[in-house]
Amino acid sequence: MAIYLDNQATTRVDPAVIAAMMPMMDLYYANPGSTTHEAGRLVGELVNDAIQRIADHFNASSDEIIVTSGATESNNLALFGVAMHPKQKRRSLVSLVTEHRAVLDPIAKLERLGFEVIRLPVVQNGHPEAGIVELDRLANAISDNTALVSIMLANNEIGTLQPIADIAKLCQRFCIPLHTDASQVVGRMPIDVQSLGVDLLSFSAHKFYGPKGMGGLYVRQSPTPVKLQGQILGGGQQLNLRSGTLNSVGIIGMAKALDISHQSFGPEMAAQEHLRNLLWALLNKRIDGLKLNGPNLAAENRSSRLVSNLNVCFPMVEGQSLMLELPGLAVSSGSACTSAEPHPSHVLLGIGLSVDEARSSLRFGIGRFNTEAEILQSAEWLGEAHAKLAHFVA
Repeated sequence: MAIYLDNQATTRVDPAVIAAMMPMMDLYYANPGSTTHEAGRLVGELVNDAIQRIADHFNASSDEIIVTSGATESNNLALFGVAMHPKQKRRSLVSLVTEHRAVLDPIAKLERLGFEVIRLPVVQNGHPEAGIVELDRLANAISDNTALVSIMLANNEIGTLQPIADIAKLCQRFCIPLHTDASQVVGRMPIDVQSLGVDLLSFSAHKFYGPKGMGGLYVRQSPTPVKLQGQILGGGQQLNLRSGTLNSVGIIGMAKALDISHQSFGPEMAAQEHLRNLLWALLNKRIDGLKLNGPNLAAENRSSRLVSNLNVCFPMVEGQSLMLELPGLAVSSGSACTSAEPHPSHVLLGIGLSVDEARSSLRFGIGRFNTEAEILQSAEWLGEAHAKLAHFVA
């Protein structure tokens, strides 16, 4: 079995989550919308309880949680839902050049439909807070015509944590809704939507040891409801915003995964930060000329970078070549959603790396089930593979 250090792409489903989901496939399999019989009502109660628990973890109400197939669908619902609402008169959208493709592609489509799209640059690599958007630049991009600001809470490649609470205050001053893709943060750090001040927040269960194909969108209902145009019609479920039979198995699994995560935030974050920093130190001992991509790893910089994330530029060799030399190590050269494409990471280019530097970079994602022994072995393998490949280009 490979050593798995790609936990930002997806995570292993926690055994306790699997155990929670099994009865929903074997015993409680009725449609939660079938309220005309006891079997359906029972499943409906279990699902409603799970959604309430999910909402509680965000300090939200249950009617503010729309369950979806994952963050990609949630992002689409947020972006198209706001922009295409019949009462929407504003025609401008603001985002970042380093956003996930699940945001960049929808706003590109909206741009083709006539919307103005402003894609802001971010702080460049080498700065302690690389990848952060500058608030003054954001303020200058906002106007009376801005329909929505969409900025991810944490970047999926370089781990940059955006100052979302400050961004929300700025948006509130201009009465503009704020959407954040929080799929890299939910289940890894506590999230209180009231403290953050966001209006829309996307998440995916498979990022926090839950099942794939399950996620959600927080949609603020108080004091001023966010107006969305539904994107999936037929049946009228979930306030007509996302019709279709509820995935009771996935909802139970997602709620359980959040329950587990919220019980272990502190110890898990500390353990992952230790393993991440150990890997960086070991790699630097074995390989000269490494460069860190994204915010620095100093303890005082925890608020600027996910503690589980490490993105490294290796000298003289391509990241893909390194991965081919290491079939027993699961890492990535960028977002899992774009790994089939030959282009270098738009995120790394967006923070100022050259094409060659972007192609020479790898992302490491530390997770719940990683051990120190795995980190030691991974660093050894990477050092040996790099030395072998660098020998041919020296």
